[in-house]
Amino acid sequence: MTSKHTDDPRTHSEHENPKTGDDHSNRDKNPDDWTTGDEPMTGAQASYLKTLSEEAGETFDDGLSKAEASKRIDALQDKTGRGK
Repeated sequence: MTSKHTDDPRTHSEHENPKTGDDHSNRDKNPDDWTTGDEPMTGAQASYLKTLSEEAGETFDDGLSKAEASKRIDALQDKTGRGK
């Protein structure tokens, strides 16, 4: 008889999606520590940053890196009251 593996996270309700759960360790990583932080910002970052820039009455810079865009998004979210 074969025993089933009972530690499968899909079978336990206490395992949460790491992007939505209480564990913020991965989401709160400093953008300066990202291994891909120097790559150009993603399309999603650019779109959201453009929206935030317009709402804040600030200039949109399309030449930011992923890490720079993340920091700018955080700053503009604080300024506009969006997000956090």
